[in-house]
Amino acid sequence: MFFRRNTELHVSAPFFTDVGSPDQPAVVFLHGVGGGRHGWAPQQAHLSVLGWRSLAWDMPGYGESAMVTPYDFEHLALAMWQMLDAAHIRKAVLVGHSMGAMVALQAWTQMPERITAMVLAASSPAFGNSDGDFQKQFLAQRLAPLEAGKTMGDIADKLIPTMAAPGGDVAKLHQAHQSMSAVPQSTYRAALHALVQFEQRTALPTITVPVLCLAAEHDRTAPPTVMARMSQKIPAARYACLAGAGHLLQYEQPEAFNAELNKFLKDVKP
Repeated sequence: MFFRRNTELHVSAPFFTDVGSPDQPAVVFLHGVGGGRHGWAPQQAHLSVLGWRSLAWDMPGYGESAMVTPYDFEHLALAMWQMLDAAHIRKAVLVGHSMGAMVALQAWTQMPERITAMVLAASSPAFGNSDGDFQKQFLAQRLAPLEAGKTMGDIADKLIPTMAAPGGDVAKLHQAHQSMSAVPQSTYRAALHALVQFEQRTALPTITVPVLCLAAEHDRTAPPTVMARMSQKIPAARYACLAGAGHLLQYEQPEAFNAELNKFLKDVKP
């Protein structure tokens, strides 16, 4: 059986942490490029009190999860469905942060009947053409430290503070730093190359389930204006913005993040 409370499971599907029981409605947490399943532990603990079961995965190539080939959003979303099958979950609310929200959008294009609702946090419906100048510049900047012999820990030292809101509590970013430091370099490269090829703007008007587009006031990676425009393209979406937070909003403002999640889930709980 796969249903073991607070137990980490490794099956043929991606590795995930499962909190709750099989008779509860399910929420699936999907992390970003520098994340991992442990980053969602506060949210999983919070939802367990509210009567939700939750899964938090290590995206393929992260933690204990095997890589997928090719490493693109189609195969990442298929891996997510494999995880839900392994956990015997038919339908779920998808909660994605940054790249994880892109996986959720891709999943909608594959099996919309299995999605109850979605929370798209600090993300975008597209990155652009992988051959564009902006994309090339982004890749060059993000990969330059690796080419110079830096470790993922070195990258986390420099990048994490720039992604958070100015003047925030550095202690709250400890888990984000740990997660990014643990990402294999090969996975980081693969994820970045996948990221710049993401394009799902045409999917937005087709979404018929409730959606929360959750932005952060000081997010320079996925600015509030981008999130607001995305919400306007989704028929059943609402928009919210966390004051005083940056791109790492669930780490920086966990109470405010959970409050918005609570409000949304109350409306979609079976």
